[in-house]
Amino acid sequence: MTLPVGTAAPAFTAKDTTGKTVKLSDFAGKTLVLYFYPKDDTPGCTKQACSFRDSYSEYQGKDISVLGVSRDDEGSHQKFTEKFSLPFPLLADTDGTIAKAYDVDGGNYAKRVTYVIDPIGKITQIYEGSNLNTETHAKDILAAMV
Repeated sequence: MTLPVGTAAPAFTAKDTTGKTVKLSDFAGKTLVLYFYPKDDTPGCTKQACSFRDSYSEYQGKDISVLGVSRDDEGSHQKFTEKFSLPFPLLADTDGTIAKAYDVDGGNYAKRVTYVIDPIGKITQIYEGSNLNTETHAKDILAAMV
């Protein structure tokens, strides 16, 4: 069961692709798309990441930040980012702390769930299961935000 719409997004701190420390509070005053995915460089996860890559300029144009989160480490994230030219940070949640806080922990991986967090830190949209198409995911979110 994911966190419900209207819930305050749980605070987190993690290292990103480049080793920089990233916190939820860094995005105060901005809309944040926080997407959880099972594993770097696997078919569905690659389609999903590339959908955000291909729509990234539209996200920037709307002042929306994008973060991907998986249980992979920084080295894996670096290879994945380089291989597919991903322009947004991936967070290394190696111990599953963030996945657990967002109720998307699947054991050794994060479940595929996306949260849209508004500028005051509330969850406004959730994408999972049948309402999450990895190939069109980024465009679907943008369309719902109009």
